[in-house]
Amino acid sequence: MTQATYPRLAPYDVGVRGRCPRCGEGHMFEGFLKLKAECEVCGLDYSYADPADGPAFFAITFACLPSALFAVWLELSYQAPYWVHVFTTFPIMLATLLPPLRPLKGWLVASQYYHKAAEARLVRADEEDDRSGW
Repeated sequence: MTQATYPRLAPYDVGVRGRCPRCGEGHMFEGFLKLKAECEVCGLDYSYADPADGPAFFAITFACLPSALFAVWLELSYQAPYWVHVFTTFPIMLATLLPPLRPLKGWLVASQYYHKAAEARLVRADEEDDRSGW
């Protein structure tokens, strides 16, 4: 049996759509943020994927920062009571935080596959010499 060859797909294209980074057809997610064990089309094992807190970091930094600035502006401009913040600021923060989490996680997982990212390991001195050509 010959091994199928797959084209190199751009991590952003497949990741933000939640598609398999190898074949581009299968789905990457089982739930909102839970990764499947493997691709249902090509069988790619997703155990390599560990985006950790990356999606939350990017969402908080780039999406929630403007909504936090809105909350500060609202408070400084109008000295709004707490109930106004509950009905304006809180929903705006949720609306800017939750939608980008899944596409960001998909992009990070696809990037890990594309760049063959793996956990760091120690290299013995003789292995290092073999790889450097000395």
